[in-house]
Amino acid sequence: MSIKNEPKYKNGLLAAIREQLEHRALWMYLLCDEAKKKGLEAKDYAPAAIKRCGLYQGANLRRKAGGGDSLKGLKKTLFTLPAQLVFEMKIQRCTDDNLDIDFHYCPLVKAWQKQGCTDEEIRELCDHAMCGDRGIAESFGCHLELPKTIARGDDICEIRFVRGVEKGEK
Repeated sequence: MSIKNEPKYKNGLLAAIREQLEHRALWMYLLCDEAKKKGLEAKDYAPAAIKRCGLYQGANLRRKAGGGDSLKGLKKTLFTLPAQLVFEMKIQRCTDDNLDIDFHYCPLVKAWQKQGCTDEEIRELCDHAMCGDRGIAESFGCHLELPKTIARGDDICEIRFVRGVEKGEK
């Protein structure tokens, strides 16, 4: 396994919170695995279902942030100090139109590693899981870019919420 994903900070409270997130990732893995046994491919249903969850969560986050679409509101409501500690995040930039965050640890990837998933399975599960963040981004009138991810073997996840020109467009 080539994916490196070890937390730097390991106190008991962070470990307990991470275990809850791992449990969520375990559910996702087991649902996809059972569906595969019945002839269903996760790519045919998981991205759409998880994006629906992100759209729902994004609408709630917008309300909590005062109803606007500023990414400063998203940072304030979703990427709180506790979340920053759990995922070992560093906020790189936060404006109304851009929110750049680097994640140095991922409990979801850890859960999939514990299940013995291959690197390829982890990449696919991660891509499906990120559909939730894509839905949140859409709720805030922007899109999500992922230049790097731990699941692809990078040392960090670069999570970029961007309003404006779509990636690849001019």
